[in-house]
Amino acid sequence: MPEIRPFRGLRYNPVIAGDMADLISPPYDVIPPSMQEALYGSSPYNSIKLELPKEADPYAAAAQRLAEWLQEGILFEESEPALYPCSQTFTDHEGHTHTRSGFFAALRLHEFSERKVLPHEKTLSGPKADRLNLFRTTKTNISAIFGLYADAEGMADSLVAAYTSSHEPVVDAMFQGIRNRLWRLADPETVALVQKALQDRNVYIADGHHRYETGLNYRRERASANPAHTGEEPYNFILAYLNNIHDRGLVVYPIHRLVHSLQGFDAAAFRSRLAEHFFVTELEGRADMKAYLETASSSYAYGIVTAGTVLGITLKDDPSGLLDSGISPALGQLGLVVLHEVVLNRVLGIGQDALAKQTNIVYVKDDAEVFDALADGKAQLGFVVKPATVGQVLAVSESGGVMPQKSTFFYPKIMTGLVFKPLD
Repeated sequence: MPEIRPFRGLRYNPVIAGDMADLISPPYDVIPPSMQEALYGSSPYNSIKLELPKEADPYAAAAQRLAEWLQEGILFEESEPALYPCSQTFTDHEGHTHTRSGFFAALRLHEFSERKVLPHEKTLSGPKADRLNLFRTTKTNISAIFGLYADAEGMADSLVAAYTSSHEPVVDAMFQGIRNRLWRLADPETVALVQKALQDRNVYIADGHHRYETGLNYRRERASANPAHTGEEPYNFILAYLNNIHDRGLVVYPIHRLVHSLQGFDAAAFRSRLAEHFFVTELEGRADMKAYLETASSSYAYGIVTAGTVLGITLKDDPSGLLDSGISPALGQLGLVVLHEVVLNRVLGIGQDALAKQTNIVYVKDDAEVFDALADGKAQLGFVVKPATVGQVLAVSESGGVMPQKSTFFYPKIMTGLVFKPLD
């Protein structure tokens, strides 16, 4: 693994700032305007005001606010470096309770070409420019990247669990049905053992690709402007939440697709084209579709919703003959690759540029939203997909490939505001 270090975190002082449940927020990229407004109203010190300010110059506003909160004691800097174990507990729609356990650390930045930190998704220039401006003005990592490592023996997990089981958390806050707990692990011996247990592991970015690439760009800027650059400065490290892929609490949800505004769309002709490559099954409704996808052994099975029709489709043959020769075997194992290449691109004519700009497509996380959108006439087609497995994500990362946009949704998101990391 790239070097991980304890760091002197910036944290809220609950005596002054108030209940942590009113201070944390999701990361910037999953906050719609309505949630932004609600979080602004929850507390004058909510982390949304650093992560995604509403002001005309959001970057200057975040920097000024951060300085004021430190001066007023709303935030404080820890007196000694620490790792910050963090667990998130939630109950899913089926009534099952999950607890994902990891820890925050300062992760040394490496170029992707070094093969120590591996991505699996493409990034866009707009979000990277936005986050770079925030890095420049605040000189702080406001929200963390989410990294995975593979440790089948769970050596680091055991060390961290031994600590958390015998110490009270410094944060215990409910947010949108998720219990977020944070500990402060500053014991040098235990930290050293965690570092040693993970020293030979790669890090796979689960979430936060834009923030990681921004960290690389920011490091280049700072290093080029610093004649005394050594590689040991805080800007060489990024705030990372690290989680074992063998953690039973690690949950990956699918992201479904809604198609709209296609000129001349004909549902009957579309179904006929599908039958060339897919077995097509008529289904009764949402419950029937869910059962169809759960029992399908193929990765290339999908649910399709049109106005008044619900279908299940499964690819007839091996997909290799249908995919471009430049698509790696690891990518070819992904159901979304076949959906994008064969159905969206060839059958519907939605190309890569339209996908990137979301010209004809909307991404939703709940299959109920697919049915609602079709019922309300807001979409022409809905595609319900199966989730990618963590193993598939790692295989794509190892192969050097990138998955289609919006391929994975690791749930829950890592909350912003639990701990911040200075870059100076």
